Amino acid sequence: MSDLTALHELRSKIEEIIVGQESVIERLLIALLSGGHVLLEGPPGLAKTTLVHALAAGMSASFQRVQFTPDLMPADLTGSEVFDANSGRFRFIEGPLFHEVLLADEINRAPPKVQSALLESMAEHQITVSGKTYPLPPVFIVLATQNPLEQSGTYPLPEAQLDRFLFKIVLDYPSIDEEIEITRRARAAKEGHVESDLQALLTPRELLAYRETLSTVYIEERVERFAVELVSATRCLDQYVPEWGGYVKAGASPRASIALLHAATARAVLNQRDYVLPEDIHGLAVDILRHRLVLSFSAKADGVTEEAVINRLLETLPTV
Repeated sequence: MSDLTALHELRSKIEEIIVGQESVIERLLIALLSGGHVLLEGPPGLAKTTLVHALAAGMSASFQRVQFTPDLMPADLTGSEVFDANSGRFRFIEGPLFHEVLLADEINRAPPKVQSALLESMAEHQITVSGKTYPLPPVFIVLATQNPLEQSGTYPLPEAQLDRFLFKIVLDYPSIDEEIEITRRARAAKEGHVESDLQALLTPRELLAYRETLSTVYIEERVERFAVELVSATRCLDQYVPEWGGYVKAGASPRASIALLHAATARAVLNQRDYVLPEDIHGLAVDILRHRLVLSFSAKADGVTEEAVINRLLETLPTV
């Protein structure tokens, strides 16, 4: 197993800034390792943007934040061709998508054309402008946020785009003790008693080297089969939970199986293991599958959520 000192130092530094979000930070690092994109969902004030800023600051990677709004245009992300009077030719000016870490703030406020441009970058690692295709940097990750409470002026993300996010992480409010610590740190920062700058600890080259180690992680056949059976069960829920038959209109695709196993190898590497454990599958299943399920109206009427379906399947399927 390769030396992951830089990655662990980055994790520790982020945890010094963000209180009580250890599992979220772990998933962000797993996404970095596996090359996946992350959707962070939660009400305002839960430090979603601060968390992404801390992650970007801890990497010597180019970073760009884009505030998604209803009047955003695809060219505002991709860039555009501009006529150069000196040369008499059009030249391409790169947009925010050419940065290695992109924060898509309030992603569900942008119209479908913008989402389409973003989908190409997430799925194909490239963008197309005026019929020309431009490759994106080797390290490219989209960290998107959305507020589930405010629906006015928002657009639902297409299922095809949701499927391209490795994780959908739902942030919850902190505990009383955590919130007390948050307020103390906020007062200290305001009074200038703490250093808010985070030194870059991880380079894109180091990250790419870490990613190469994922192929050396061993996945036992029974663990692999359990992960695939879990994903497959979301497409035929009535066979496993008869009383919930008809609750899932569309289950997760084989891409979810690939994502689950790939993320599990990254979790193993992050924990200094060269093999995947069943607990890796259990620990990541909800955040990888919740946004890939489409529930029926009857499920919502009965108060059954995507998380409930996944947890019920984890309890029902034979343990490994």
